[in-house]
Amino acid sequence: METGNKSSTTDIDLRALRRSMRRSQRRDNARSLLLIAPLMAFVLVTFAIPIFQMLTRSIDNSIVPETLPLTVEVIGSWEPADAADLPPEEVYRAFVADIQVAADARRHTVLGSRLNYEMPGIASKFRQLGRAVDDWDLATDGPFKELLISENKAWADPAVWHTIQNYSGNYTAGYFANAVDYQLTEDGFDKRPEAESIYVMLFMRTIKMSLIITFTCFALGYPVAWLLANSSDRYANLMLVLVLLPFWTSLLVRTSAWKVLLQNKGIINESLLSLGVINEPLPLMYNQFATIVAMTHILLPFMILPLYSVMKTIPPVHVRAAKSLGANGFTAFRRVYFPESTPGIGAGAILVFILAVGYYITPEIVGGSTGIFISNRIAYNISSSLNWGLAAALGTILLVAVLMLYWIYDRIVGIDNMKLG
Repeated sequence: METGNKSSTTDIDLRALRRSMRRSQRRDNARSLLLIAPLMAFVLVTFAIPIFQMLTRSIDNSIVPETLPLTVEVIGSWEPADAADLPPEEVYRAFVADIQVAADARRHTVLGSRLNYEMPGIASKFRQLGRAVDDWDLATDGPFKELLISENKAWADPAVWHTIQNYSGNYTAGYFANAVDYQLTEDGFDKRPEAESIYVMLFMRTIKMSLIITFTCFALGYPVAWLLANSSDRYANLMLVLVLLPFWTSLLVRTSAWKVLLQNKGIINESLLSLGVINEPLPLMYNQFATIVAMTHILLPFMILPLYSVMKTIPPVHVRAAKSLGANGFTAFRRVYFPESTPGIGAGAILVFILAVGYYITPEIVGGSTGIFISNRIAYNISSSLNWGLAAALGTILLVAVLMLYWIYDRIVGIDNMKLG
């Protein structure tokens, strides 16, 4: 009987201990969550929400159905028998009614700007029409088809009405079509003329030049990182300061310095001309060469530091052991040292590549027309043409492309093999 009581008491004590441990673990988890909550909130506000807004803006087309609700309702059933056919009178009447309301709210110009991205020149027609419809009476005036055409011959162009019909939904794939050099028409997606097809070329150029910059940073950074890892502390610290020195200088200053060096009357060309090496200035500025050189200089520390941190952890006895087994210096490096440094290569390469893909200021200053990246075009659509939908579509495609390359890297190399030290 006494044994049974002891067993029951032990079970009660164990359950109490488990409950106590679970409470303690919940308290620890709550404290940990509170510690990282500010960081999570910061990431959510500054990263996750903007990306979500970018994704939604790339397909948002609500301005058209919100400004032309009556027109959208009737034009959806319009099926022209011929490409030159115009919509019926009811479409024109609904359009005039919508424009009158939009003009009072000053929304017709916003609508014109939206459709101007798809059909250049149409924005001015909406501005003119907003002033004209104030004097029209829906009850007594008409037919509005003739009134609109007499006001401006553009309203007799079937392409205008096809554009309104194609972009009458709340969501559209038109921005993504434009981002890959296609356009949304009444017949579906058509390839844009070659003279207007620039975005696919810019995407390919961005990827290609980013890969070149990454390889150049590796070729220049690997020997420097090796010297840092295998020199005495005195010289290694001095060299590390030199590697970190560019971080203490403004990015704009560093880029402008390359502009001074590479321009036609810059230090390099003037020196070569004075030495008689060349007869005319070399084209070193405002091209892909200038972008690669300047960005390699700026991104080189991002390759050196991961390589150095990994190389510092490689035991020197590994190479000495390989040599003691008969391998020469090159074979020991190739078969032992280099494979052990590949995690640093992977970390530096992925870091440099992702930074290079999204760079803006350096290509803008030194790249000219042939050395700019897709990020420069995204910035143009945001700040100059105000085509935020297209900018969002371009940014989304760039994000997906980087994620795909990251996935390919993970499949081939393995992200688990990437280390920062």
